Amino acid sequence: MRELFQTYTRYNTWMNQRIYAGCAKIPDADRKRDLGAFFKSIHGTLNHLVVADMFNLARFKGEPLPALKLDSTVHENFDELRAVRAALDRQFADIFATATDAWLNEEIKIVSVIYKTTFTCQRWFYAMQVFNHQTHHRGQVTTLMMQLGVDPGPTDLPVMNLTA
Repeated sequence: MRELFQTYTRYNTWMNQRIYAGCAKIPDADRKRDLGAFFKSIHGTLNHLVVADMFNLARFKGEPLPALKLDSTVHENFDELRAVRAALDRQFADIFATATDAWLNEEIKIVSVIYKTTFTCQRWFYAMQVFNHQTHHRGQVTTLMMQLGVDPGPTDLPVMNLTA
């Protein structure tokens, strides 16, 4: 199971690098413009993903959640946000590089900020949610990028092995 999540972390990092590289071609005002997405803009969505992964890493590490809301702006500056994203991706890679099946099968308690409830699930199950969440919102970002004339390129998992 560890190899599966190592692949997910590689894909997650690969796609985040591609998304940020594409978004760097978009003027800052356009990245921050409300385009009708759930988190309004590309920048808002990228910030949401950073906040969510700060929460997710805290949960995996058994640490307290950061004092942020899901729509918080971690950084107004794109390059600073990009650096935080890269650091989070390295932390995910480090966690799953040493994950064991026993650790992945352990139950963890999740305090949901969205649903205002607590639930318990196996760590591997929650990891699936984490990577699915990233993919979901990156899909929104790629749509917004296309609307602004920037093609994000291929996003399919098998393509990662062709271009990495």
